[in-house]
Amino acid sequence: MSDGFTQMLDRAQAFYGQLARNNSKDWFEPRKDQWKTDIEGPAKLFTELMAEEISRITGDGHTGKVFRIYRDVRFSKDKSPLKTRLAMTWRTGDAVDMAPVFYFAIEPAATLVACGVPGFAGEALRRYRVLVDTWGDQLADVITQTGAEIADIGPDPLKRVPKPYDQDHPHADLMRRKSLALSMPLVEGWRDSSEGLLAALTDRIEALAPFRRFLADRL
Repeated sequence: MSDGFTQMLDRAQAFYGQLARNNSKDWFEPRKDQWKTDIEGPAKLFTELMAEEISRITGDGHTGKVFRIYRDVRFSKDKSPLKTRLAMTWRTGDAVDMAPVFYFAIEPAATLVACGVPGFAGEALRRYRVLVDTWGDQLADVITQTGAEIADIGPDPLKRVPKPYDQDHPHADLMRRKSLALSMPLVEGWRDSSEGLLAALTDRIEALAPFRRFLADRL
């Protein structure tokens, strides 16, 4: 029997699809209560239940949150006031800058599951480059084994390998990065299962967990 959250996903995809075509507070405000009841409320419960699953899988306590629907447009050329995806994240209690996080987004026509660090800077960036230089082969193997793709998030990669590392470094692509996260959709056909969205996302978290552990143990 389904866990009931598939209905939340369906409602979210329909709602955010309409929102993408009517991205204004005038459109959203009359529908805000509906959004809170049908989408935000169930999503918050979903993040709590998934936090328990992720904590079980990783062995580290995680807490979850649902992102606000309102965009911060102060420094953006895009002044659209609202986000057109339902997004949530899970992180360890310490929430240190280098701690990998899990992320799940529901878009009008897609889903996205991700894990990693959205941005390195300062000491964190130095430690990341040491990790790539020291354990690059193992990191590449872990990435391949997840079946996920490197996500296009965070700062743009450098055009050249940073000094003091060689330009022909065997893991130059990773070395040029200032962030590292992997992403994948929910497994195709997950709706055919009787277990529902919790099980579908848990399946992806389990696939990404070795990558998360590899980073957490070395950064």
